[in-house]
Amino acid sequence: MLIFVTESVSKMWPVVILVWLSAPFGLSCTPDLQFPSWFKFGASTSSYQIEGAWNVSDKAESKWDRLTHTIPETFKQATGDVACDSYRLWRRDIEMIEELGLQFYRFSISWPRLLPSGFPNIISEDGKRYYNNLIDGLLEKGIEPVVTIYHFEMPEIFQELGGWTNPLISDWYADYARVVFSLFGDRVKTWITINEPSIECDYFHTSEMPYNAGLEHGVASYMCNKYVLIAHAKAWRIYDTEFRHKYNGKVSFSNHLLWLYPSSPEYEELTEISREFISGRYCHAVYSKEGGWPPVVEENVAKFGRKIGYTRTRLPPFTKEEIELVRGTYDYFGLNYYTTRLVRPSYPGESVNPSVFFSVIDVDAVFDIDPDWRNGLNKLLPIHPIGLRQQMEWVQKHYGEMEFIISENGYSSTGSNLNDYERISFIKDHLEQVLMSINEGINVTKYSYWGLMDDFEWLDGYRSNFGLYEVDFSDVNRTRTPRKSAAYYSGVIRNRSLCYEPTHIDINTIEI
Repeated sequence: MLIFVTESVSKMWPVVILVWLSAPFGLSCTPDLQFPSWFKFGASTSSYQIEGAWNVSDKAESKWDRLTHTIPETFKQATGDVACDSYRLWRRDIEMIEELGLQFYRFSISWPRLLPSGFPNIISEDGKRYYNNLIDGLLEKGIEPVVTIYHFEMPEIFQELGGWTNPLISDWYADYARVVFSLFGDRVKTWITINEPSIECDYFHTSEMPYNAGLEHGVASYMCNKYVLIAHAKAWRIYDTEFRHKYNGKVSFSNHLLWLYPSSPEYEELTEISREFISGRYCHAVYSKEGGWPPVVEENVAKFGRKIGYTRTRLPPFTKEEIELVRGTYDYFGLNYYTTRLVRPSYPGESVNPSVFFSVIDVDAVFDIDPDWRNGLNKLLPIHPIGLRQQMEWVQKHYGEMEFIISENGYSSTGSNLNDYERISFIKDHLEQVLMSINEGINVTKYSYWGLMDDFEWLDGYRSNFGLYEVDFSDVNRTRTPRKSAAYYSGVIRNRSLCYEPTHIDINTIEI
């Protein structure tokens, strides 16, 4: 146990400092707390959330530009117009990544910045230059660029044509992906085709967004679900046939999966059905030997549809050709993990409240939160680290052994808080689960904390902070200041161990 209180604060917070330091750092140093030499640490961001420069040069409008400008109240009067200003301050981004000692940095490319028309007939020279500078700058520092091709940033022109519910979107996306591979594939070796299809389809299509008006009973969610998987598969096939032999990279997508427990042992069957709706709908078609939809999903959608008068299923079927197109299109499993829920049947007369994040309207289940779980700012994301390991175990049990990359995992707070010991505890607790998974034989090769710095957090605007670095959004230069969690994470990386104990802790300064 490390007990260290600086003179400057010992009169004010002796108990608080002792409690929080004993939790993150009080570990006996044993070999199972040491990370393998091949394991890589990183941090993540996305283009709309940090870049700003929304109308610079020839960049076109994204759906988020349109939404934040037309219904600002939905986003707490915030926009990503400037955000962290990373389009201008990309060199500072790289400095921060180097300060932390990260082995890789996950960022995304803005579709409307690179292809202003949405189509490959026009490639923006300014957009291409920006991403080339970022990629080359990372490589010069020995940092691997991990690139997400699509992170929610749909060109507005395509959103007005239905976005992911339009069957043609898979071809439009595939054309975009081919451009990205051709421009950057010589230097980028790890690709994420699409970030969080489940959030894109289930959350955004059951929220109060204006372009979802009238799309109910899961119709839009299921359409999006199918076409986003086909889009991913087409991009993977393009890389596999046109680029792999030249660049030998890896391509997959990142799933946001919500781990589920039965609230009582007799609800295990209902919980497993719910897992198939939340995880299986976005995994089975790609990772299973059979491909297509999970059978229990097909059965339930048809059964519940008949109850509300549908004569045919709302779940768009995969053709035999589509099943073969999608099946096996992965080189690893990308997992974004934040939280867990408890599953039970609804009580008589109780309206079924689907998961906040997932459209599970065809399962008669309620998703509860254990009141004993800790929370950050966002009460929708209660902290349950063991769920990370158990989710990977479920995936491996169902689909076989494969490489896992933890592409997101983060803790939210609010306000100016550099002394973020809760975030340190969050990182430590989840990395313990990653190490346990590795020691149990799960091939986890990368862990990426979300996020590198505070940013625009969608419907939460700038109220919710996930960053290792605090960003002063009132400052024209968007000053970034490392939090204590940055020092802790950097120490874990440099020592490659959860036994890391800082040799100097001062509440008023942060040393990296």
